[in-house]
Amino acid sequence: MEFKGTAHRYGRDIDTDVIIPARYLNTSDPAELTKHCLEDLDADFVRNVAPGDILVAEENFGCGSSREHAPLCIKAAGVSCVIAKSFARIFYRNSINIGLPIMECPEAVDAIKQGDVVKVDADTGVITDETTGAVFQAHPFPPFIREIIEKGGLVNRTREVLGLK
Repeated sequence: MEFKGTAHRYGRDIDTDVIIPARYLNTSDPAELTKHCLEDLDADFVRNVAPGDILVAEENFGCGSSREHAPLCIKAAGVSCVIAKSFARIFYRNSINIGLPIMECPEAVDAIKQGDVVKVDADTGVITDETTGAVFQAHPFPPFIREIIEKGGLVNRTREVLGLK
C-alpha cells in the first residue's frame, strides 16, 4: 500500500471533539461528518484537503472520547494516511477498524512541513518527504492489520472472510 499527498500539519493533543465536534454526532453519514472535520481548529481544512492528502500531527493525536466518527470523518475527507508522534490507543484501534492507515514516526513529524509532498509505503514503513528528499522509517503494519486496511476496515474484512460480500 502506498499513499502520496500534501501534508496538513497540526499540533499535539488534538482530541476527538476537535476532529469532529460533538454537536455533529447525531449522524454517522461520512459525507455529512466530512463537512465538519476539524472545523473548530482549521475552518479551511475541508476546502484545502484533496483526496490522498496526509495529516501530520504531534503527540497524542485522537485523545478524548472513543468516537468512531473521528477517524471516519478524516478518512471520508480524503485523507489517505495520518502520521503522528503518538496516537491515543482507542483512536488507533478505531482507525484500523474503519480502514484509516495511521503511522507513528516522531522523526518524520519533526521534519515534515505544512504543504510538503509526502509518500508513505505502508508495506515497508518508509515515509519520504518528497519536497526535501528526507526519508524516515516507521514500523510497517503487521499482515493482519494491513489486510484490514486494504479491505476498507474490519467489517468489510469480516464479511469477506465469512463469504457475505
